[in-house]
This record gives sequence, C-alpha cells and structure tokens, in this order.
Amino acid sequence: MTRVAGEWIDRPATQAVCAVLEAAGHKALFVGGCVRDALLGRAVGDIDIATDARPERVMKLAEAAGLKAVPTGIDHGTVTLVSCGIPHEVTTFRRDVETDGRRAVVAFSDDVAEDARRRDFTMNAIYADARGAVADPLGGMADLQARRVRFIEDPGQRIREDYLRILRFFRFHAWYGDPEAGMDAEALAAIAALSGGIETLSRERVGHEMRRLLAAPDPAPALAAMRQTGVLVHVLPGADDRFLAPLVHLEGDTGTPPDAIRRLAVIGGEAPAEALRLSKTEQRQLQAIQAVMTSADGPAALGFRQGEALGRDALLLRWAMAGHPVDRAALEAIAEGAAQVLPVKATDLLDRYAGPEVGRRLRQLEEAFVASGFTLDHDALMALPDPAS
Repeated sequence: MTRVAGEWIDRPATQAVCAVLEAAGHKALFVGGCVRDALLGRAVGDIDIATDARPERVMKLAEAAGLKAVPTGIDHGTVTLVSCGIPHEVTTFRRDVETDGRRAVVAFSDDVAEDARRRDFTMNAIYADARGAVADPLGGMADLQARRVRFIEDPGQRIREDYLRILRFFRFHAWYGDPEAGMDAEALAAIAALSGGIETLSRERVGHEMRRLLAAPDPAPALAAMRQTGVLVHVLPGADDRFLAPLVHLEGDTGTPPDAIRRLAVIGGEAPAEALRLSKTEQRQLQAIQAVMTSADGPAALGFRQGEALGRDALLLRWAMAGHPVDRAALEAIAEGAAQVLPVKATDLLDRYAGPEVGRRLRQLEEAFVASGFTLDHDALMALPDPAS
C-alpha cells in the first residue's frame, strides 16, 4: 500500500486535529497539495483535511478538545482548526449543486469519492489518513507519477464550475507537468472553447495565478499554450511571450533565480499593473526594470546607478530580446559598478553651488566618474572644470 511520509504528518499538532475527528467516529483525510507534494518529495505548505463531519460538528468537537476553531468558510464546509499555533483547514466532504464559473453552491456528503469528483485535477484528488495510508478514488496516483495534469472527468464541466481552473491548468503544468509529454489534448480543446470565461474572473484572482505561474522554473511552454488557445489575450492583452524562453535559458546559465516580475517585463502587455492587480511594490519593480531595459548605460554604469540586481535584470532582458548569449565580462562589470561609491558628496559642493546647481554639478561629476572607469578620486573630481561656468 502506498503511504505518505513526512515530518508534517507526524507532528503532534497535526495528529491532534485528526484524533479529535477520528475519536468521534469521523474520517480525517489529508487531501490536495499536502498529499501531492509529499508523494513527490517536495516541501509541504498548507494542510487541508477532508472529513465526513459537518462543519458545526467539527466546531463543537474542536472546542471540546481545547482547539481554536475559526469558521473561515463555514457555508462551504470549511473550518480552520488551530493546533499548537498551526492552522489546519478542515472541510466537510461535499458536492457542487450549482456553479456559475466563479463560486459554487455545495451540498455536504458522506462519500469521499463524491468529494473527489468536484475537485479540479486528478493529482489533487488523492487522500491520505493520519497513518499516511493513501486513498485514490479517481486514479490520480498514475497521473501524478506520470507528471500528467488532467482534469477530473469532463474538462469542460470542471472549467465551467470555476474558470480560474484554466489558469490553474497552465500553472500546474509549469510546476508539475512533464514538458516532454506535452499537455492533455482534451483539456486544451476545452480551454480554447471556454477561454472567454476568464473575463468573468476578478483581476485579483487572475493576477494571483499569473504570479505563481511566472515564478515556475520554466513557464515558457505554458505561456505559449496560453497564447495558442486564446487565453493570454484575455489575461493580458498585447502580451508577447516570444522572449520568455530565451530569458529562462539565460537565467539558468547565470544562476539567476526565477522572478515573476522580471518575466512579466519581458512579455509586456497593456496595463499589466491593472490587468494583474500588481501591488505598489511590484509596480515599482516592473517600472524600474522597463526603464533600465532601454537605458543607454553600459554594464558598469548600470551596476553603479541601479545596483547589481536591477542591472543584471536589465542585461538579461536585453540579451533575451536580442538573442544574445551570456556575457560573463558584462556581469562582472555590473558587480564592479555596483560596488563603487562616488567620492564626492553634495556637502562637498556647498561652498561653490546652491540649490538645484548642487544636483546638476553632482550629476556631472558622476558622469565623469563612470567615464573614467571609477578611477578619479575626490580631489581629481573636485578639480574638474564646470562646463557651465
């Protein structure tokens, strides 16, 4: 029998939550990402537990056992139980009664197979009990082992239940799929037919999925498929994924970790901040990358003015769009430039300049310092004539 193993499943806090339910005669089955990732040997994040106990029953059992119970989504059967400070989402087995592509009306169930059929992909419908014994009502293990992202039963029906599943399909393929095997043809056909449903989704949900997709080790095949199925134009009109694969290759060659905003900069698109609901920090990062991409500064000047991280991003994007290979010397020049400090400070100029003239002269001296290859010292810079004098 296949079993799930890992520190997370054996820790007392998690076992205590399962024990509360099982001691009352109910099932307590781990499901979704924690089971999938544990079976793949990956780090486990959130812990989701499915049960036949109704949410009010879960609340009463938890409170009687001294566990904090929070009705985070009680209308949909979800209660968060906090054990030793660790949250565990406990959701009653359920089936969809009515869906509109964004939200669902559910009915509670006692059947784990019925609960499994309402999920999105087969690899997310694998369950495990508190001892780690796996239950696989829909054959998701075979798909997980083959790295095959496949909708449960009818792809069109799954998509109509929640159009966000279109983006989840591409994200899951980028993180879990076999790039050599390609994508499920039946799923792609359903996505192409229903891609317009993305327009009904909130920009927050779309942006959240796109960030996670763009942060995958290699999202280029997924973005290409999104373009081919007509999805990309609904997500980010005007986006062009042609340079994404070269950028990913350059990142790998230079040991640069994936970054969703750097990759967003290379695909472009109309009003990405609005389309994907970027945070203020993300907007500033994107604007900074876009600005230095077209800067005339060479590598050393980029590093000096922008810092090593942003300077490297600019070079990677330039190279990706020009089909240029990695230039190790340029990367070294960026690092060298980033380590430099202008030897002259504004206070050094106050005896000769005032107001805006201080900034003007400081910029002149900065240009001279960069042009000298960072060799001019304080005295040499102060001795330079001012062309405006």
